[in-house]
Amino acid sequence: MDLAGLAVLVEAAQAGSLAGAARRLGISPLMATRRLAALEDAMGVLLMQRTTRSLALTPEGEAMLPFAQAMLENEAAARASVRPSSAGASGLLRLTASAAFGRKVVVPVVAEFLKDNPQVSVDLLLTDTVVDIVGQGIDLAIRIARLKDSALIARRLADNPRGLYATPGYLADRGTPAAVADLAEHECLCLSGTTHWSFAGDGRERRIRVRGRFTANSIEGLRDICLAGLGIAVLSEWDVREEVARGALVALTLSDGALEPLAVWGVHPSARFVPPKLRLFMDALGKALR
Repeated sequence: MDLAGLAVLVEAAQAGSLAGAARRLGISPLMATRRLAALEDAMGVLLMQRTTRSLALTPEGEAMLPFAQAMLENEAAARASVRPSSAGASGLLRLTASAAFGRKVVVPVVAEFLKDNPQVSVDLLLTDTVVDIVGQGIDLAIRIARLKDSALIARRLADNPRGLYATPGYLADRGTPAAVADLAEHECLCLSGTTHWSFAGDGRERRIRVRGRFTANSIEGLRDICLAGLGIAVLSEWDVREEVARGALVALTLSDGALEPLAVWGVHPSARFVPPKLRLFMDALGKALR
Protein backbone atom coordinates (compact mmCIF):
# COMPACT_ATOMS: atom_id res chain seq x y z
CA MET A 1 0.00 0.00 0.00
CA ASP A 2 1.19 3.52 -0.82
CA LEU A 3 2.53 4.99 2.43
CA ALA A 4 2.86 8.45 0.87
CA GLY A 5 -0.87 8.47 0.15
CA LEU A 6 -1.65 7.20 3.63
CA ALA A 7 0.41 10.05 5.10
CA VAL A 8 -1.67 12.57 3.14
CA LEU A 9 -4.89 10.94 4.35
CA VAL A 10 -3.83 11.07 8.02
CA GLU A 11 -2.47 14.61 7.91
CA ALA A 12 -5.45 15.93 5.94
CA ALA A 13 -7.85 14.41 8.47
CA GLN A 14 -5.98 16.15 11.30
CA ALA A 15 -5.39 19.47 9.55
CA GLY A 16 -8.84 19.67 7.97
CA SER A 17 -7.49 20.47 4.50
CA LEU A 18 -5.15 19.18 1.84
CA ALA A 19 -3.23 22.45 1.99
CA GLY A 20 -2.64 21.89 5.70
CA ALA A 21 -1.54 18.31 5.03
CA ALA A 22 0.87 19.54 2.37
CA ARG A 23 2.44 22.03 4.78
CA ARG A 24 2.91 19.34 7.42
CA LEU A 25 4.47 16.94 4.94
CA GLY A 26 6.63 19.56 3.23
CA ILE A 27 5.12 19.00 -0.23
CA SER A 28 3.03 21.09 -2.60
CA PRO A 29 -0.80 21.06 -2.40
CA LEU A 30 -0.87 19.63 -5.92
CA MET A 31 1.36 16.74 -4.87
CA ALA A 32 -0.83 16.07 -1.84
CA THR A 33 -3.93 15.98 -4.05
CA ARG A 34 -2.27 13.57 -6.48
CA ARG A 35 -1.08 11.23 -3.72
CA LEU A 36 -4.54 11.06 -2.15
CA ALA A 37 -6.13 10.46 -5.56
CA ALA A 38 -3.64 7.67 -6.27
CA LEU A 39 -4.49 6.02 -2.94
CA GLU A 40 -8.21 6.24 -3.69
CA ASP A 41 -7.66 4.73 -7.14
CA ALA A 42 -5.70 1.86 -5.60
CA MET A 43 -8.39 1.27 -2.95
CA GLY A 44 -11.25 1.67 -5.39
CA VAL A 45 -13.19 3.98 -3.03
CA LEU A 46 -13.50 7.68 -2.27
CA LEU A 47 -11.78 8.36 1.07
CA MET A 48 -12.35 12.11 1.32
CA GLN A 49 -15.16 14.28 0.07
CA ARG A 50 -13.62 17.58 -0.97
CA THR A 51 -14.95 20.85 -2.28
CA THR A 52 -13.31 24.22 -2.79
CA ARG A 53 -14.21 25.16 0.81
CA SER A 54 -14.32 21.97 2.83
CA LEU A 55 -12.90 18.49 3.25
CA ALA A 56 -14.40 15.57 5.15
CA LEU A 57 -13.76 11.86 5.48
CA THR A 58 -16.24 9.58 3.77
CA PRO A 59 -17.49 6.55 5.76
CA GLU A 60 -14.84 4.52 3.97
CA GLY A 61 -12.23 7.11 4.94
CA GLU A 62 -13.36 6.99 8.58
CA ALA A 63 -12.96 3.22 8.56
CA MET A 64 -9.56 3.44 6.87
CA LEU A 65 -8.05 6.17 9.09
CA PRO A 66 -7.02 4.10 12.16
CA PHE A 67 -5.41 1.47 9.93
CA ALA A 68 -3.53 4.19 8.05
CA GLN A 69 -2.25 5.65 11.32
CA ALA A 70 -1.13 2.21 12.52
CA MET A 71 0.70 1.46 9.24
CA LEU A 72 2.55 4.77 9.34
CA GLU A 73 3.54 4.23 12.99
CA ASN A 74 4.79 0.73 12.18
CA GLU A 75 6.79 2.03 9.22
CA ALA A 76 8.38 4.73 11.39
CA ALA A 77 9.13 2.19 14.11
CA ALA A 78 10.82 -0.08 11.58
CA ARG A 79 13.03 2.76 10.38
CA ALA A 80 13.92 3.73 13.93
CA SER A 81 14.80 0.14 14.86
CA VAL A 82 17.55 -0.04 12.22
CA ARG A 83 18.80 3.53 12.47
CA PRO A 84 22.22 3.76 14.13
CA SER A 85 22.05 5.24 17.63
CA SER A 86 24.56 7.86 16.53
CA ALA A 87 22.09 9.12 13.92
CA GLY A 88 20.04 10.87 16.62
CA ALA A 89 16.58 12.29 16.05
CA SER A 90 15.11 13.71 12.88
CA GLY A 91 11.88 15.16 11.52
CA LEU A 92 9.32 17.73 12.68
CA LEU A 93 8.41 17.70 16.40
CA ARG A 94 5.13 19.44 17.26
CA LEU A 95 4.87 20.59 20.89
CA THR A 96 2.38 22.50 23.01
CA ALA A 97 2.78 24.00 26.49
CA SER A 98 1.22 26.71 28.63
CA ALA A 99 2.41 30.23 27.85
CA ALA A 100 4.39 30.94 31.03
CA PHE A 101 5.97 27.49 31.34
CA GLY A 102 6.67 27.42 27.62
CA ARG A 103 8.51 30.73 27.58
CA LYS A 104 10.49 30.21 30.79
CA VAL A 105 11.28 26.50 30.65
CA VAL A 106 10.38 24.83 27.35
CA VAL A 107 11.89 27.37 24.93
CA PRO A 108 15.41 27.19 26.46
CA VAL A 109 15.24 23.37 26.34
CA VAL A 110 14.08 23.51 22.70
CA ALA A 111 17.03 25.78 21.86
CA GLU A 112 19.54 23.29 23.24
CA PHE A 113 17.67 20.37 21.68
CA LEU A 114 17.85 21.96 18.23
CA LYS A 115 21.59 22.51 18.64
CA ASP A 116 22.11 18.89 19.65
CA ASN A 117 19.84 17.46 16.93
CA PRO A 118 20.42 19.31 13.64
CA GLN A 119 18.03 17.01 11.75
CA VAL A 120 15.06 18.02 13.92
CA SER A 121 12.71 20.97 13.44
CA VAL A 122 10.22 22.10 16.12
CA ASP A 123 6.78 23.71 15.93
CA LEU A 124 5.81 25.03 19.39
CA LEU A 125 2.26 26.11 20.27
CA LEU A 126 2.04 28.18 23.47
CA THR A 127 -1.48 28.37 24.86
CA ASP A 128 -3.21 28.21 28.24
CA THR A 129 -6.10 26.19 26.79
CA VAL A 130 -6.09 22.38 26.66
CA VAL A 131 -5.31 21.34 23.10
CA ASP A 132 -6.76 18.32 21.29
CA ILE A 133 -3.37 16.89 20.44
CA VAL A 134 -4.76 14.15 18.20
CA GLY A 135 -7.00 16.51 16.25
CA GLN A 136 -4.23 19.10 15.83
CA GLY A 137 -1.46 16.66 15.05
CA ILE A 138 0.60 17.47 18.17
CA ASP A 139 3.36 15.02 19.11
CA LEU A 140 3.70 16.11 22.73
CA ALA A 141 1.67 18.22 25.16
CA ILE A 142 3.50 19.39 28.28
CA ARG A 143 0.96 19.76 31.07
CA ILE A 144 1.15 20.72 34.74
CA ALA A 145 -1.83 19.08 36.40
CA ARG A 146 -3.36 16.12 38.13
CA LEU A 147 -4.22 14.17 35.01
CA LYS A 148 -7.63 12.66 34.37
CA ASP A 149 -8.04 9.25 32.78
CA SER A 150 -7.89 9.37 29.00
CA ALA A 151 -6.83 7.38 25.97
CA LEU A 152 -3.62 9.41 25.77
CA ILE A 153 -0.26 8.26 27.12
CA ALA A 154 1.38 10.30 29.89
CA ARG A 155 4.93 10.25 31.20
CA ARG A 156 5.74 11.99 34.48
CA LEU A 157 8.73 14.24 33.78
CA ALA A 158 9.25 15.94 37.14
CA ASP A 159 7.58 17.26 40.26
CA ASN A 160 6.15 20.76 40.08
CA PRO A 161 6.54 22.32 43.56
CA ARG A 162 4.19 25.24 44.18
CA GLY A 163 3.83 27.71 46.99
CA LEU A 164 2.12 30.84 48.26
CA TYR A 165 4.00 34.05 47.46
CA ALA A 166 3.64 37.73 48.29
CA THR A 167 5.84 40.82 48.30
CA PRO A 168 7.50 42.06 51.50
CA GLY A 169 5.48 45.27 51.15
CA TYR A 170 2.15 43.45 51.05
CA LEU A 171 3.06 41.38 54.11
CA ALA A 172 4.17 44.50 56.00
CA ASP A 173 0.79 46.14 55.30
CA ARG A 174 -1.53 43.14 55.77
CA GLY A 175 0.42 40.76 57.99
CA THR A 176 1.73 37.27 57.24
CA PRO A 177 -0.78 34.40 57.30
CA ALA A 178 0.28 31.64 59.68
CA ALA A 179 -2.49 29.08 59.07
CA VAL A 180 -4.81 28.10 56.23
CA ALA A 181 -7.78 29.86 57.81
CA ASP A 182 -5.87 33.17 57.84
CA LEU A 183 -6.11 33.35 54.04
CA ALA A 184 -9.76 34.36 54.38
CA GLU A 185 -8.52 37.77 55.59
CA HIS A 186 -6.19 38.33 52.64
CA GLU A 187 -6.32 39.37 48.99
CA CYS A 188 -5.93 36.06 47.15
CA LEU A 189 -5.00 36.31 43.48
CA CYS A 190 -6.77 33.48 41.63
CA LEU A 191 -7.20 32.05 38.19
CA SER A 192 -10.54 33.02 36.66
CA GLY A 193 -13.34 30.85 37.99
CA THR A 194 -11.36 29.62 41.01
CA THR A 195 -13.16 29.92 44.33
CA HIS A 196 -11.16 27.53 46.54
CA TRP A 197 -7.56 26.50 47.14
CA SER A 198 -6.79 22.94 48.25
CA PHE A 199 -4.30 22.10 50.99
CA ALA A 200 -3.02 18.81 52.39
CA GLY A 201 -2.42 18.49 56.12
CA ASP A 202 -2.92 15.99 58.92
CA GLY A 203 -3.55 13.25 56.38
CA ARG A 204 -6.55 14.97 54.79
CA GLU A 205 -7.36 17.49 52.10
CA ARG A 206 -8.79 20.87 53.06
CA ARG A 207 -10.47 23.29 50.67
CA ILE A 208 -10.51 26.91 51.76
CA ARG A 209 -12.64 29.55 50.07
CA VAL A 210 -10.52 32.42 48.78
CA ARG A 211 -11.32 35.74 47.18
CA GLY A 212 -9.66 38.90 46.04
CA ARG A 213 -10.11 41.89 43.78
CA PHE A 214 -8.13 40.43 40.88
CA THR A 215 -8.49 37.25 38.80
CA ALA A 216 -6.89 36.30 35.50
CA ASN A 217 -6.95 33.48 32.97
CA SER A 218 -3.15 33.46 32.91
CA ILE A 219 -0.51 32.59 35.50
CA GLU A 220 1.60 35.41 34.08
CA GLY A 221 -1.11 37.92 34.97
CA LEU A 222 -1.31 36.63 38.55
CA ARG A 223 2.46 36.70 38.90
CA ASP A 224 2.73 40.32 37.71
CA ILE A 225 -0.06 41.54 40.02
CA CYS A 226 1.54 39.64 42.89
CA LEU A 227 4.85 41.38 42.15
CA ALA A 228 2.98 44.69 42.27
CA GLY A 229 2.19 43.98 45.93
CA LEU A 230 -1.56 43.48 45.52
CA GLY A 231 -2.03 40.06 47.08
CA ILE A 232 -1.01 36.45 47.63
CA ALA A 233 -0.71 34.08 44.67
CA VAL A 234 -0.19 30.37 44.13
CA LEU A 235 2.86 30.11 41.88
CA SER A 236 5.31 27.43 40.77
CA GLU A 237 8.88 27.52 42.05
CA TRP A 238 10.31 27.62 38.51
CA ASP A 239 8.29 30.79 37.82
CA VAL A 240 9.53 32.87 40.78
CA ARG A 241 12.99 31.50 41.60
CA GLU A 242 14.77 34.70 40.55
CA GLU A 243 12.27 36.97 42.33
CA VAL A 244 12.63 35.06 45.58
CA ALA A 245 16.43 35.08 45.31
CA ARG A 246 16.53 38.87 45.02
CA GLY A 247 13.92 39.42 47.73
CA ALA A 248 11.11 40.69 45.50
CA LEU A 249 8.84 37.85 46.64
CA VAL A 250 8.58 35.88 49.87
CA ALA A 251 7.54 32.21 50.08
CA LEU A 252 4.89 31.66 52.77
CA THR A 253 4.67 28.59 55.01
CA LEU A 254 1.43 27.68 56.75
CA SER A 255 1.47 25.65 59.96
CA ASP A 256 -1.45 23.37 59.13
CA GLY A 257 -1.35 22.73 55.40
CA ALA A 258 0.57 22.70 52.14
CA LEU A 259 -0.66 23.09 48.58
CA GLU A 260 -1.68 19.92 46.78
CA PRO A 261 1.23 18.52 44.76
CA LEU A 262 1.25 18.65 40.97
CA ALA A 263 3.63 17.24 38.37
CA VAL A 264 4.91 18.07 34.91
CA TRP A 265 3.64 15.49 32.42
CA GLY A 266 4.52 14.73 28.84
CA VAL A 267 1.32 13.61 27.08
CA HIS A 268 1.43 11.96 23.67
CA PRO A 269 -1.07 10.06 21.51
CA SER A 270 0.42 6.58 21.14
CA ALA A 271 2.24 4.01 23.27
CA ARG A 272 2.96 1.69 20.37
CA PHE A 273 5.66 3.87 18.90
CA VAL A 274 7.55 6.70 20.51
CA PRO A 275 9.88 8.14 17.84
CA PRO A 276 13.44 9.09 18.79
CA LYS A 277 12.72 12.83 18.44
CA LEU A 278 9.93 12.56 21.02
CA ARG A 279 11.77 10.27 23.44
CA LEU A 280 14.94 12.37 23.34
CA PHE A 281 13.05 15.62 23.88
CA MET A 282 11.18 14.23 26.89
CA ASP A 283 14.51 13.05 28.29
CA ALA A 284 16.03 16.52 27.77
CA LEU A 285 13.07 18.32 29.36
CA GLY A 286 12.97 15.95 32.32
CA LYS A 287 16.71 16.44 32.89
CA ALA A 288 16.35 20.24 32.75
CA LEU A 289 13.47 20.17 35.23
CA ARG A 290 15.34 17.97 37.67
